[in-house]
Amino acid sequence: MAVLNVAETCVGTRALGPGRRSVVWVRGCPFRCPGCLAPEWIPDVPGRPVAPGALAAELLADPEVTGLTFSGGEPMAQAEGLAEVARRARAERPGLSLICFTGYRLETLRRRPPNEGVASLLAETDVLIDGRYVASRNDDRGLRGSSNQRVHHLTGRLRGADAELNGGPRRVEIRVRDAETLFVGVPSRALAAAYPAPAGAGAGAGVEGGRAALQDTDDHAHPAPAGVDERSPG
Repeated sequence: MAVLNVAETCVGTRALGPGRRSVVWVRGCPFRCPGCLAPEWIPDVPGRPVAPGALAAELLADPEVTGLTFSGGEPMAQAEGLAEVARRARAERPGLSLICFTGYRLETLRRRPPNEGVASLLAETDVLIDGRYVASRNDDRGLRGSSNQRVHHLTGRLRGADAELNGGPRRVEIRVRDAETLFVGVPSRALAAAYPAPAGAGAGAGVEGGRAALQDTDDHAHPAPAGVDERSPG
């Protein structure tokens, strides 16, 4: 069983998708997008090791949670473990929705997946937001970090929230934990610019956790219209 390398979690938020959700950010990302808001989560270094069953239980600690959101880092780098998290969570709470961010294009994940677990994670995913973050195309709309990213409805479970996902107002929640502050959500350009980068970080960095939605995209991929069912509803 794959043990996940976790950067952070947030239980019970309304800032990263429809309804009340729990979020996990994993460590490690191959893309290193300029302007990444959490560069400290890019290196694939040890974070908090968590087994899928324990992580599923943690994410469901709030009985009002109706969905999960996976981000990072790059979730597809830990696809096998995250797929197991989704399966275990749904065994306890059927009907949970799953939103997953990735820097890969969906076409690449299907044709040339980076590891054997990708198909399993895609099979659990209701909405995939794909592509690398491009700071110059950040349009302050929806859960997409930048306008080149695409929202794919792999099932119909969250189709009614398509307008929110693609172009709704952004929300950010601030969680204070001891001496640390976690920003949860997709920050606006103004909010991202208001916070200094961590020591050693590149330009544009500084809002920890908000990076969850500022994921990467590949401009060389062929565009596909958002909002088209690409898998039967689960």
